[in-house]
Amino acid sequence: MIYLDNAATTWPKPACVAEAMLEYLQDVGASPGRGSHRLSLAASRIVYAAREGLAYLLGVTDPLRVILTANATEALNLVLMGYLKPGDHVVTSSIEHNAVMRPLRHLESTGIRVTVVPCSGDGRLNPEAVERAIGRNTVLLCINHASNVMGTIAPVAEIGAIARSRGVLLLVDAAQTAGVLPIDMPAQKIDLLAFAGHKGLLGPQGTGGLCLGDRVDPGRLRPLRRGGTGSHSEFEEQPGFLPDKYEAGTANALGIAGLRASVGYVLEQGVLRIREHEARLTAGLIAGLQDVAGVEVHGTLDASMQTATVSFNVANLEPSEAALRLDDEHEIMCRAGLHCAPAAHRTLGTFPRGSVRFSLSYLNTLGQVEQSVEAVRSLAAQA
Repeated sequence: MIYLDNAATTWPKPACVAEAMLEYLQDVGASPGRGSHRLSLAASRIVYAAREGLAYLLGVTDPLRVILTANATEALNLVLMGYLKPGDHVVTSSIEHNAVMRPLRHLESTGIRVTVVPCSGDGRLNPEAVERAIGRNTVLLCINHASNVMGTIAPVAEIGAIARSRGVLLLVDAAQTAGVLPIDMPAQKIDLLAFAGHKGLLGPQGTGGLCLGDRVDPGRLRPLRRGGTGSHSEFEEQPGFLPDKYEAGTANALGIAGLRASVGYVLEQGVLRIREHEARLTAGLIAGLQDVAGVEVHGTLDASMQTATVSFNVANLEPSEAALRLDDEHEIMCRAGLHCAPAAHRTLGTFPRGSVRFSLSYLNTLGQVEQSVEAVRSLAAQA
């Protein structure tokens, strides 16, 4: 079996992830921050170690400014629903995931104005177009670091510089890039960074987070949830300090234990090494698919300008049928359709049909890429 659905969830995971989760279940088991006994303290140390690893990886100045969430969607909602208020203006792009677009479309009905900056047909975003969209009431730029459909990478450092010069905050959706592209929040002038734990960070589902840059005032950002935190239990009001303000309820300590281990693995391997390997695989995949008659490859067609996510279509074959046959006939796991990003497919010109998506990870091989290209060649010849 060849697994090429890593843009949804990476698999397989490094062995250390399952080992860390099993160790937590067998040897710790308690809830972090919910007691002073040795097991609760051990759980708290695991959670804090995960924050430290994430802070080091992503360039966060204080581990307590790493807010742990269930996924990147929750992190994005925390900002969009908790920061914006009626009368505000937000600028985004035409290749955003529904984790951004659905909250924004809802917020439009509450008096928040949204401007969608068009990307080119291959998903590239012009920073000058972003700057032109900024107006008097603009408070937030919300940009996808890399598309989950065609992998195109946005120039976040240039956009970050624009945000600073215009006095607005930059929120980056790094669901597709944390762990696979170098990220340094201060250097790239990123104010808010939403990430998923179960994609490029190679951790388990149910993990993710929001990183707050130094310019973000927690007093302005309202929490999505309020409730027990294990701290200041004598008060019925939500604590105002980090990270407790945003982490009401029992933490997913089991998942965080796995995330701590996976972040350690990413740091040990090195993001640059991971990026180089994935770029080699991507270049081979693009070249191979372009060589197949009847196959149209979408995006930049340049591995240096995208992540290891490649979308394509086979002439005379619906994407859903192609994906089903790749599974049934060739044991290749991929995803077809609109990938929760209809705006991106409108930009590509593939809406409403969608596309077939092969998404690679650090644990895929060049041999698997070659086998996958041959499988598509076989489908195209029969279409």
